[in-house]
Amino acid sequence: MSGATVLAAARRAIGVPFRPQGRDPVSGLDCVGLAALALGRTAPTGYRLRLGDAAAVSHALRAAGLVEVAGAVPGDLLLCRSGPGQLHLAIRSENGIVHADAVARRVVERPGAVPWPVLGCWRLVEND
Repeated sequence: MSGATVLAAARRAIGVPFRPQGRDPVSGLDCVGLAALALGRTAPTGYRLRLGDAAAVSHALRAAGLVEVAGAVPGDLLLCRSGPGQLHLAIRSENGIVHADAVARRVVERPGAVPWPVLGCWRLVEND
């Protein structure tokens, strides 16, 4: 799956309601649900909403077939620290990010610089 395909899938979810641990675009998505939808993966369930363990998340991303890369391009998954003990996932776009925004209560595309520290950049690599 190309980065353009991942980004297009994320953009199709723009406007979907935000819902904690949401996995269905009809009823709502959180950042993990959006990432899983865009990447064509199954999202984990039952995780704590305040999980600050970036190493555990990195392990899960590797297990899902993603590789950590040095620089983000459109369609890559960003692992961010959005607050104390709070991690957040977003899909890189050409000029910003697509993410499930808890404040806006929906999936949005946010232009400009990523507003949080980026802990890692992940890319889906599939063997054909």
